[in-house]
Amino acid sequence: MIRLCNGTDVAEGTSKGFQLDGQSLLAVRKDGTLHVYLNRCPHRGIPLEWLPDQFLDSSGSLIQCATHGALFLIESGECVAGPCAGAYLRPVPSIERDGIIWLQNPE
Repeated sequence: MIRLCNGTDVAEGTSKGFQLDGQSLLAVRKDGTLHVYLNRCPHRGIPLEWLPDQFLDSSGSLIQCATHGALFLIESGECVAGPCAGAYLRPVPSIERDGIIWLQNPE
């Protein structure tokens, strides 16, 4: 396992970006659950955020691609609107233990 950050670094209803071993990742906490994905839009293969740590739409309920506005469900990474509808963000297996967020078998 690889340490990503402290659990408190990703507060409820917020998102945060990370660089780890050349990989760009994003983490979002919703309803107490942490979701970690590769920071890559399935439509263009580009990073999702327009400003550092800004991955959520204005309502804070969906992940949004800043380039073309695609919207993704936080819980599953499924694109529900935009040019990549039906595609998914790639999840990164993680676990939160003793206040630390760990990545499991990152690629």
